[in-house]
Amino acid sequence: MTLFGIGFATPWLLLTLLALPILWLILRAVPPAPIRRMFPGVVLLLGLKDDDQVSDRTPWWLLLLRMLAVAALIIGLAGPILNPQTDDITANDGPLLVVMDGSWASAASWRARTQALDGLLAQAARDDRRVALLKLSTPEPTSFQTADDLRARLVGLSPEPWEPGEAQITRALELLPEGDFDTYWMSDGLERDSRAPLLTTLQDRGTVTVFQAGQSILGLAPARFEDGNIVLTALRARSGSDREVTILAQGRDPAGNPAVLARATATFDANATATETALSLPSELRARITRFEIEGNRSAGATTLPDDSLRRREVALMAGREDREGLQLLSPLHYLEKALEPSADLLSGALMDMIPANPDVIALADVATMGAAEEDALLDWLDGGGILLRFAGQRLAASDISRETEDPLMPVRLRAGGRSVGGAMSWGEPKSLAEFSEDSPFYGLSIPPDVTVTAQVMAQPDPALAERVIAQLTDGTPLVTRKAVGQGQIILFHVTANAEWSSLPLSGLFVQMLERLAIAAGSASQPSAEDLAGTIWQPNMVLDAFGSLNDGSTLPGVPGENMVDADLGPDLRPGLYQSQDRTMARNVLSSDTTLTPVTWPSDITVEGLTQSEETPLAGWLLALAIALLLADIIASLFLSGRLSGPRATTAAGMVFALLLMPTAPAQAQSTEDQFALAATAEVTFAHVITGDTTLDRTAQAGLLGLSETLFFRTSVEPAAPVAVNLETDELAFFPFLYWPITPDQPTPSAEAYAKLNTYLRSGGMIMFDTRDADIARFGTGSPNGRKLQQLAAPLDIPPLEPVPEDHVLTRTFYLLQDFPGRHNSRDVWVEAAPPDAELVEGMPFRNLNDNVTPVIIGGNDWASAWAMDERGNALFPIGRGYSGERQREIAYRFGVNLVMHVLTGNYKSDQVHVPALLDRLGN
Repeated sequence: MTLFGIGFATPWLLLTLLALPILWLILRAVPPAPIRRMFPGVVLLLGLKDDDQVSDRTPWWLLLLRMLAVAALIIGLAGPILNPQTDDITANDGPLLVVMDGSWASAASWRARTQALDGLLAQAARDDRRVALLKLSTPEPTSFQTADDLRARLVGLSPEPWEPGEAQITRALELLPEGDFDTYWMSDGLERDSRAPLLTTLQDRGTVTVFQAGQSILGLAPARFEDGNIVLTALRARSGSDREVTILAQGRDPAGNPAVLARATATFDANATATETALSLPSELRARITRFEIEGNRSAGATTLPDDSLRRREVALMAGREDREGLQLLSPLHYLEKALEPSADLLSGALMDMIPANPDVIALADVATMGAAEEDALLDWLDGGGILLRFAGQRLAASDISRETEDPLMPVRLRAGGRSVGGAMSWGEPKSLAEFSEDSPFYGLSIPPDVTVTAQVMAQPDPALAERVIAQLTDGTPLVTRKAVGQGQIILFHVTANAEWSSLPLSGLFVQMLERLAIAAGSASQPSAEDLAGTIWQPNMVLDAFGSLNDGSTLPGVPGENMVDADLGPDLRPGLYQSQDRTMARNVLSSDTTLTPVTWPSDITVEGLTQSEETPLAGWLLALAIALLLADIIASLFLSGRLSGPRATTAAGMVFALLLMPTAPAQAQSTEDQFALAATAEVTFAHVITGDTTLDRTAQAGLLGLSETLFFRTSVEPAAPVAVNLETDELAFFPFLYWPITPDQPTPSAEAYAKLNTYLRSGGMIMFDTRDADIARFGTGSPNGRKLQQLAAPLDIPPLEPVPEDHVLTRTFYLLQDFPGRHNSRDVWVEAAPPDAELVEGMPFRNLNDNVTPVIIGGNDWASAWAMDERGNALFPIGRGYSGERQREIAYRFGVNLVMHVLTGNYKSDQVHVPALLDRLGN
C-alpha cells in the first residue's frame, strides 16, 4: 500500500493507530506519580478518610509525547518505504525474467542499472515473486529463484566489452525458462537487428517492460592519420544540441609513469552524431601513446587502442656508394639520417642483413642494380606491408634499369640519362615544385619558394604514370612517384637524397614529406582475412567493458582469419594482439561504425533509469520512538520532583559525561594516526592478512626473522613487522609486502585493488608466495597457482620473466644464483628486462634501468624458511642436516638481497658506467 508517496510492507499494522484515542483516555485517567515529602504533622491525619477523592491530571504535552512515541513505533513496524517501486511489471505475482544486454554501452550507466535492478528485486522479494536473470552478452543457463538469492549475486555482475550478436541471441533463445513469465529488459540503448526474434518470443510469454538510460551513448572510432595529424572521430547515438567532448591521449612519460600526453576537444554540431578533431604531436610523443579515451566516459566503446600505426618506425638505410671521409655533407645518407633520426630507429648494413629484421621502411639512395636474391627478398618483404623508398643519383641515371620494361622494384619506367640545367634535355633555370594535388600524401604541405631542382631522372610516359605521380615540378614532370606492391609500396624520389640535384633535402619540407611517407607505411590498409590465414594472434592486453586494460596473455590465441571481420565476443575480445613482431588492435568500434538509438515497438512500455531509489524508513521511525520514550522518562522524572537536588546533579553529570565521550570516527581517526606513526617511524615490512590464522602467524614470524637477520648483518634496522588488511589499511607506508597464497582466501574489493595498483605504481613491491614449489611450478598447475592468477588479474603487473643470471637480485649484498626458501626451486619471476638492455663490454651484466621490480612471484615458502621465535630459534625444519641449514642460510641471504633491492634499486647496475668514469677521470 502506498500513502503520500510512502509504501508500507505490512500495512495492516497501521490499523493499530485507531487505538491511540483509547490509549489517550487510559493515560488521561492515570494520575502522575505523587511527590513524596516528609512532614511530621502527617501523623495527625492517620485514620481519617476523605469521601471525595480527586486525582490530578497528566499534562497534555506529556500525553502528546507518548502518543507520538507509540505512533512512531506502529508506523515503523509497518515497514514504511520512501519512493516505493510501483511499476506495472511488479504488480503481478508470476515469475519475472530480467534480461540485460550487458554490453559496453551499458558500462557508463552501470551503477544506475544495478541500483534500479536492486530496487526491482527488493519489490519482488516483498511480493514473494521468483526471478531469473539472463545476460545476453554472455548467456548462461538460468532458472527462477528467490529474489533475495539473486540480489546477493549483483555484486559480481558486470557488463562485457562487446555487443550481443546473433550467436548470443540464438543461445539466449535456447536458454529461456519454460512457461509464461513477465520480462524486465534492461536495454543498452543501441539498435541491433538480432534483438527482434528474442523480443517476439518474450512478448508471447508475457508482458515486456524496457528500461534504458536517457543519456546519449558516446563512442570513439580508431585513430587514423591525415595530413600528418592524428584524426580522432567521436560518435554519439542521439543527435541534439551542440556538445563538446574532451579526448585524452593516454600513455607513459619518459619516466615510465602513466600520464595524459595530450588533450583534444571535439564539438558535436546540432543534430550531428559524429565529429572529428585533429591532434598534432611530435613523433617521439606519438610513439608513447597507448590509448585514446573520451574524458569522463568509462566504457570500452569510448576507448580506442593504437597499434603499430603509431609506433616508432624502423628505417633501414643503404647507399649505392660509400661516404667520402671528411665530406659528410655530400654523403648520400646524411640528410636522410638527420631527417629521420628524431622519428625513427635507423638501421644500417648489408641489404640481406637488414631485411630479416623486418624494418618498416627500407631507403635506398642511388642504388641501381640488385641481385636476384636481394630482389626476391625485397618483393617478399614488400608483400608483407613494407615501404621501399628509393632516391635517384648518378648510378641510377647511368644504368639501364627500368628502361624497356618496368622493373619490379621501380614505380615507373625511366628514360635514359637524365635532365639537368645545361644538359642534353636542359632547363634554362632550376625548376620549383608544383602544389600537391588532393590525392597526394603531401597534400596540404606548404612549399618554400627557395626549394628548387637542378637535375632529375625522367619518367617514361605510360598510361599508368598519371595515377602514380604524387609530386611534380611546375613544368609537370614527376618529382615523386609511387605504386603499390602487395600490402606495401615503392616510392621513388627522382632526385638525390643529398643536395647535389636539388635544395629539397636542405628544407623542412623534406622532413615533412619523409614523415608523411613513414606514416603511410604504418597506416596501410588493413590486411584481409585471406592474408592472415594460417597465423595465430596472441592477446597481449584486453579491454573490459569500462575501458580498463587487463593482461590477456593467459587467453587462447585467435586465428588470423578471425582478426579482420569476426564479431567481438568471449573468444575475440577488444584489445591488442601480437603475432611475431606485429601488433594489431581490435577496438570495440570500427572506422565505419555508426551508433543508432534503439526504436521499440509502440506496444512496449519504455521507462528510464532515473527513478528515485527506495529508502526504508523503519529504522528512522523506530529510533524516533525510542528517543520520544527517553524524553517521556525524563519528563516524568521531572514532574515527580526526582530531578531536583543531588539527584539532578548526578543525572546532569552522567549526561555531560556521555556527551564528552569520543565518537567512533574520532577513535578510528586516532587509530589510523597511530598506525601511520608506527609504520613510518622506522623501516617496516608487512604481510597481507589471508584469513588463515596459522599462515598469518607464519608470515609474521618469517618477516620477524628476516628483520632480525637484517639488523645483525646490515645497516638496515627494521621495526617489528605488521599485518595489513587490504580493505582498510594504508599501504604506502611499507616498502615491501609479503603475500602468501591460499586457495580459499577472499578476493579483495575493487577499492582494495585500486590501492594495490597505486602502491605498485608508486614504487612498492609485492612478493607473491604460492608455497607449493615442492609440488608445482609457476602457473596453473596447483590450486594456489590458479588462485594467484585470479588475485593478480586486476593488478597492473608488467611483463615477467624468470630471474636472469645478471639480475641485480643476484648481487645487491650477497652473490647468489639460487633463491630458496623452505623449498628450493629456481622458478622465481620478476619484471622482464627492457628489450634494449645491452651487455656492456667488459661487464658481466647488462645495462638495466633503475626501476625496482614491482612484483616477485615464486613458490618457495620463504616465510617458513625465515621464521624465528623471540629467542632467534628457527620455527620450521628445512631438509636434513648440514644441507638443510645451508639452504636456510641461502634463504636468509636472498631475503637480505631482496630488501636491499627494494631500498636501493638497481644501483649495482651503475657499475656499467665505471669504464667511462675512469676514462674521464684519466683525461
